Amino acid sequence: MATGKKLVIVESPTKMKSIQGYLGDDYEVLSSVGHIRDLASKKDIPADKKSAYGKYSIDIDNDFDPYYVVNDRKTKTVAELKRALKGADEVLLATDEDREGEAIAWHLLEVLKPKVPVRRMVFHEITKDAIRAAVDNTRELDLALVDAQETRRVLDRLYGWDVSPVLWRKVGSGREGAALSAGRVQSAATRMVVDRERERMAFVSAGYWDVEALAVKQEKAGEAESFTTRLARVGGSPLARGTDFDDRGQLKKAVVVLDEQKARALAAAVEGVGQASVTALEAKPGTRSPKPPFTTSTLQQESGRKLSMSAKHAMSVAQRLYEKGFITYMRTDSTALSTQAIRAAREQAVELYGAKAVPLNPRVYKSNSKNAQEAHEAIRPSGEQFRRPTEVSGELDRDEQRMYDLIWKRTIASQMSDAKYETTTVTLAVDATIEGVTQKAEFTASGTVYTFKGFLEAYEEGRDEKRNEADKADDQSLPVLAVGDTLRLKDVEPKGHATTPKPRYTEASLVKALEEKGIGRPSTFASIIDVILDRGYVTKRGQALVPSWLAFSVVRLLEEHFADLVDYDFTAALEDDLDAIARGEQQRTAWLREFYFGSDAHVGLRNIVDNLGEIDARELNATRISDTTTLRFGKYGPYLDVIDPADADAPPRRVNIPEELAPDELTVEKAQELIDAPVAGNRVLGENPDNGKLVIVKDGRFGPYIEENDPEDPTAVDESTGEVIEEAPKKAPAKRGAAKKDAAPKPRTASLFKSMSVDTIDLETALRLLDLPRTVGTDPESGEPITAQNGRYGPYLKKGTDSRTLDSEQLIFDIDLEQALAVYALPKYGARRASSALKEFENDPVSGKQIKLKDGRFGPYVTDGETNATIPRGETAMDVTFERAVQLIADKRAKGPAPKRAPARKASTTRKTPAAKK
Repeated sequence: MATGKKLVIVESPTKMKSIQGYLGDDYEVLSSVGHIRDLASKKDIPADKKSAYGKYSIDIDNDFDPYYVVNDRKTKTVAELKRALKGADEVLLATDEDREGEAIAWHLLEVLKPKVPVRRMVFHEITKDAIRAAVDNTRELDLALVDAQETRRVLDRLYGWDVSPVLWRKVGSGREGAALSAGRVQSAATRMVVDRERERMAFVSAGYWDVEALAVKQEKAGEAESFTTRLARVGGSPLARGTDFDDRGQLKKAVVVLDEQKARALAAAVEGVGQASVTALEAKPGTRSPKPPFTTSTLQQESGRKLSMSAKHAMSVAQRLYEKGFITYMRTDSTALSTQAIRAAREQAVELYGAKAVPLNPRVYKSNSKNAQEAHEAIRPSGEQFRRPTEVSGELDRDEQRMYDLIWKRTIASQMSDAKYETTTVTLAVDATIEGVTQKAEFTASGTVYTFKGFLEAYEEGRDEKRNEADKADDQSLPVLAVGDTLRLKDVEPKGHATTPKPRYTEASLVKALEEKGIGRPSTFASIIDVILDRGYVTKRGQALVPSWLAFSVVRLLEEHFADLVDYDFTAALEDDLDAIARGEQQRTAWLREFYFGSDAHVGLRNIVDNLGEIDARELNATRISDTTTLRFGKYGPYLDVIDPADADAPPRRVNIPEELAPDELTVEKAQELIDAPVAGNRVLGENPDNGKLVIVKDGRFGPYIEENDPEDPTAVDESTGEVIEEAPKKAPAKRGAAKKDAAPKPRTASLFKSMSVDTIDLETALRLLDLPRTVGTDPESGEPITAQNGRYGPYLKKGTDSRTLDSEQLIFDIDLEQALAVYALPKYGARRASSALKEFENDPVSGKQIKLKDGRFGPYVTDGETNATIPRGETAMDVTFERAVQLIADKRAKGPAPKRAPARKASTTRKTPAAKK
C-alpha cells in the first residue's frame, strides 16, 4: 500500500541526510552509491549470449547493443531501492546533472522499472532553497546526454579490449605486462608525458654569462638606496639570454654571447670604474584583470600549485564540500556566475576592501564549452550569501578548510576591480676598457609599483614552472632617479647560466595541457592521471611527472601501429563528436559504426587491429643509447644491453639501471658510468667449512643475496679485495625433454635482510642466512616443528600450515621456543599487531574504534579494525590527517564489501530509445 511518500534517489550517501532534512517527512531519500550496473565481464555472459556479446559485452553487429549486469556489490542497494519504491507514489531521480549522472538515472530507471510517475530533479548546490527549487522545477530524462555517456562507455570498451591485448603480448610481457592497458584518453595523456621527456632528452644546453652589480644612490643626508642591475648590452648589442637559444643550443638571433673569461674581464673593468650614469628612464602603466571563478580544470590546477594536492585528492575534497553544502557542483566547464552569486561576491568585496574594490558593472565571464547542457555555474561558495572561511572552520577538516578558502577567495576576486601598476625601467651606462678597447656597458633594472591593488587584495593565481627562470629579474623597488644621475656600482659579479629544457609536467600543468588540447573532459582528468600513475607509466618526483621506460615502449607501439588513436587532434575530435551526440546533433549508432568499422574518411579500429602485421617486440622495447649500448625493457624492467666492441660474437652484457634514474638522465656519459662501475656486492666472503663451497654476496635484480658456488667453477677473484672479477660461464641449458636427473643442482641462495648491507656482511652471517629456515623447536602439544624464516611479506614463524608474523627480521635468528610458543598463544589477528601501526589517531566517529595507519602488503592503509582503506596514489602516507583518514574509511564503507563471485547475475540487454533529433 502506497504511503504517499516521494522517493528521491541521489548518487552519494553523504547527500542523503542533508537533502532529507530539507525535504521533510513526505520524502524518502536514498542513495544508489554511484552506478548500479555496468558492462558485463566475459565470465558473466550466459552461454546463449556469448556468440553475440562474448568478446566485448557489446553486440557490434546489432547497433552496438550493450549487455549490462547489476554490480555484485549493488544487489543489496537495488533491493533496498525496490523496497522503497513499493511504498512510493512518485520517483525523483536526483543524480548529478552531467552525462554520467544522467546515465546513472537512466540505469536506475531500467533496473527499477517504476510504475509510478518519474521526474528528473537537478540542482547545483545543496542548500534548502536550491533543493526546494529543484523539486518544483523537474524535467524529463535527457536521452541525448545518456546517449553521449553510453557511447563513451562503449567506445572505451572497444578501444581498451582491442588494443590492451597487443600491449600484453608485445610490451613487458610477464609479471609487469599484466598491469598494462590502453585507453582512449590515458594513452594520449601518457604520450604527452613521454613527448615532453623526449624533448628533454634531445635538448642541448647552451652556456652564457652576464654581469650583475649593485647600484647605489647616495642621498644628501647620508642615507643610501640600492638596487640590483644586470648587464643588458655591450657596445650597443644586446647580451644573450636563455630565450635567444633554441632547443639544440643554437642562437636564434644575433646577440653577444659572453664566455666566462670575457664576463670576468668585463666585471673587473666595471668594478674599476666604480660608477655609472643614468641614461634612460621609461615608465609604463599597466593593468591586470582577475581570473574567472573556478571550473573543474582550474580548481585542480590551483589545488596542485597552492595546496600541493593531486588532481584526484582535489576532486575528493571538492566532492565532500559539495555534498556538505558548502560549494556548488564541482564538475563544470562554466565560468559563469548566477545573478545572486555575483551580487554576493560584490557585496562581500565591498565589505572587506571598500567601495572601490568592485568595478561599476559586474564582470561577466563566458565559457568556451560547446556543450551548453553541461555548462552550469562555476564552482563557488553555495547560497545567496557566502559564508566566510572563518565562519565555517569548525565544520570542515583541514583540507576542506584550505580548499573552501581557495574557492571563496577566487570567487570574490573574480568580481573585483583591475589592479593598476606602473613599471619603471632604468638604464645605466659605464665605459669599460678591456685590453685597451673601451666599450659602453649598459645595465638595466626594473621595478613595479602597484598604484591600486584591486583584486590582488583578495587573490592571485599561482603559476607553473617556466623555462629559463634565471633570465627574469626579481621585482624590486627603485629609488627616485633622473637622467644624468651618477650612481655608485659595487659588488660587480659575473654570473654563469645554462639554458634549461622544458619543465616536466606536474599534475596541474598536465591538466592544463589536456584541457588546451581538448583531450578528455575536466571531470575525467583526475582519473586519467590516477590511471597512468597506477599502471606504472608515470611516477612522481616531487611534483613532476616522470615517464617510465615502460611508457616509452607503450607509446612507441601505439605510435607505430595505432597512430590515429594517439593523435592529439583525433582524440580531441572524438570529444567534440561526443559533445555533438550530447546535443542531439549526431546519432550514436552511426557514429560508433564509423569509428569501429571505418569509412572513406577513417580507417576504423577493427581494420587497424586486423591488419597489424608483425610487431618486433625486441625492437619495440629497445632504445639506442650508443653504438655499443642499447636500453631494453624486459620482463623485469629496464636494463642496458652492452656489446663488447672487441668481441662482437660474445653475448651482450647486462647492466641494471637504478630505479631513480629518469629517462632524460640516461645520457651516453651516464650509461658508460654505469657500465664501468664495479658490480656492487659481487664479493667472495669465504668458504663454507661444511661443504667446501665458496660463499659469495651478490647484487641481483631483486636485491642483494648470498650464493654458494662450487670451488671448481672458474670464477676469477681479486685476491686483494675478494671481489669477483669474472663470473663463471653459464652452463648450457638442458635440451627440452632431457632427463631431470642430468640437470645440475641449483646453488643455494638466500636474500639479505633489509637491515644488512652487501658491503659489511660477513661469512658467519651469510652461512646463517643460507641455513634458513631455522628450526626453533617442537610444539609440545602437536609435536610439529616450529621454524623461523623470511618470506615475500617479511619474517614469520611456521608450524604446519599455521603462520605468524614476526616483528623484525633479527627475530628469525634470536627467537627461542618459549618466545615462539608465546606468539602462537596470542590471537592470530588483533591485539598482537597493535604495535605495527605507523600512526595512531582518535576513534572513528561511526564505528567508535581507534583509527590506525598501517603498512600492508599492498601499501599503506588506514583502518578502524572493521574497514580498511588504501592510501591513494599521489598522497604521502605519513601526511594523512585524522580528518582525511575518517573520510577515506567513510568512502570505503560507503562502497560496501568487496564483490563476491556469484554463479549468475541478473542481466539486461535493454536498449534505450534514441533521443529524437531536435
